Amino acid sequence: MCGIAGQYNFGDHRPVEEKILRRMCRVIEHRGPDDEGYYRDGDLGLGMRRLSIIDLPGGAQPIYNEDRTVAVVFNGEIYNYRELISQLKSKGHRFQTRSDTETIVHLYEEMGPACPRALRGMFAFALWDGPNRRLVLARDRVGKKPLFYWLDRGRCVFGSEMKSIFQDPEVPRQINLQAVVDYLTFLCVPGPKTIYRNVWKLPPGSVAEITPRGLRLSQYWDLEFQAVGDRDESRVSGELIEQLEDSVACRLESEVPLGAFLSGGIDSSTVVALMSTLQENPVTSVSIGFQEKDYDESSGAVEIAERFRTRHHTHVVRPDALSVLDKLVWHFDEPFADSSAVPTYYVCRAARQHVTVALSGDGGDEAFGGYRRYYYDLLEGRLRAVLPAFVRRFLISPLAAVYPKADRLPRFLRAKTLLSNVADTAERGYLRSRTIFQPVLRNALLRPEVLEAAGPYDPFSVLEPHFQRTRGWPHLSRLQYIDLKTYLPDDILVKVDRMSMANSLEVRSPLLDQRLWAYLAGLPPELKINGKQRKYILKKTMEPLLPGTTLYRKKQGFVVPLASWFRDGIRAMSRQVLLEETRAGSGLFEPDCLNRLWKDHQSGRRNYATHLWTVLMFELWYRGCMKEAPPGGGG
Repeated sequence: MCGIAGQYNFGDHRPVEEKILRRMCRVIEHRGPDDEGYYRDGDLGLGMRRLSIIDLPGGAQPIYNEDRTVAVVFNGEIYNYRELISQLKSKGHRFQTRSDTETIVHLYEEMGPACPRALRGMFAFALWDGPNRRLVLARDRVGKKPLFYWLDRGRCVFGSEMKSIFQDPEVPRQINLQAVVDYLTFLCVPGPKTIYRNVWKLPPGSVAEITPRGLRLSQYWDLEFQAVGDRDESRVSGELIEQLEDSVACRLESEVPLGAFLSGGIDSSTVVALMSTLQENPVTSVSIGFQEKDYDESSGAVEIAERFRTRHHTHVVRPDALSVLDKLVWHFDEPFADSSAVPTYYVCRAARQHVTVALSGDGGDEAFGGYRRYYYDLLEGRLRAVLPAFVRRFLISPLAAVYPKADRLPRFLRAKTLLSNVADTAERGYLRSRTIFQPVLRNALLRPEVLEAAGPYDPFSVLEPHFQRTRGWPHLSRLQYIDLKTYLPDDILVKVDRMSMANSLEVRSPLLDQRLWAYLAGLPPELKINGKQRKYILKKTMEPLLPGTTLYRKKQGFVVPLASWFRDGIRAMSRQVLLEETRAGSGLFEPDCLNRLWKDHQSGRRNYATHLWTVLMFELWYRGCMKEAPPGGGG
């Protein structure tokens, strides 16, 4: 696991300055505290920071082909590298190391820029083809590892984190106002945009080729959800356990201590259970607990730890944990309002005290249909199917506008949200379910001049291409695909990457394995959500290994008690930032609107914790990364 950075001055061909290249790597030292390496070839420069996991003495980067005409810097792990080495050696390639990184340069010699197709793993790499003056940037299929680039005036500057790019004094920091609208909608900035103009995220499953002619972007991977028909549950369970075991087994190789996150939910418990059957030594497991019992899952984690006799460690997060917010903002580089980043940071910090590599259950909800919103989306779809469009348009839509607030209703109803979604199309209903600041409130929050400058922008444009791509698919498959393309790479995997790398910890995600997802994409949706039972086939498959209390416990999620924190633990700090420093900060938000949200929340009339948190994280980002950018290191 590493951090990479570099420059290519393909327009004016001026030499890359070594001091800038070193600054770009120094600022991401947390991603790789063990080593550094550099390569320059006139107008091209590569740099990296290394966290040593495999081939500790021989895996230093950059790594080259036999005649050193091809060089690569790499962030991630390739799980099929032994198989690839054998194939490449049979074709005459000579290897100088035991590192998985070296497979990439030899694969490039065989396959050219299409070489990522052969890789099984998580990765982002930059490869320099000297004879053809070609820079190749590539990212893994689902976006576990990040890669950003700035392209302007015949120059490309890239890095694992945006803070590397901004070490180049020619790269400006200018806010993309359409990205602000996206952020208020999704809690994050969805790719390929970033919060900055002209700074882009390389899309997952994509390759960028930069030559003196410019940039060429291509996609090398996509997923087709196409059920092959009815399947026998017992046969599927047998096939699935083999797929799961393979996904876990290939992620157990490490020359440094390895363990797992354990929340007590079905996903992490599945990973720990399979690790325990596949390795001789006890698994080292780590979990997070809260003082607030409604948010605490640590007892479930302890139950699994005892069942599989793991070496278990629990860390309790208290409200004073929010003293690290400025550090978290620095690591994210752009506004990020998924509050589970706080416990994720602490579970990574706790894990790093015992291991250097941790396996996680990330991706299980997307892969197996675990989200509650999937179930409600399917319910809304049934209502749309039986209600004519004019009924939904003229009866349900007005009713949704006057119906009592959803947060005042029993959880099983959620009537206002349900009626609003049913009144709209399935696509717009999904957007509404993902939206934090609904359009009316968003327009009241943003100052008029900001709205005018952003133009008539619709955040649905983030989702629309994926809905078009999946037209005619079963509705659940569409939702899973859209989350695979947006929510996973833009939120979940960003959170895991930045918080783990902030602690120099490598995290591997077996439930995001490409072969596992290809298998699951061929299963009928009814095996994922059966009636009201979500993750149906996973639960049936794991019944011989996991207790019923784990399999059928009500899903809790990795959430934090934001509502009480705003009324107690962070009340003074957040009030100062939101109400007293608003105009002196970003200047994007209406103080009167924030005052109303604050007063309604403090009085208990409404729960606006997520809305307040979203603005708070934006203002902290602006203060730390735009107004007064901190020196390199950040932590």
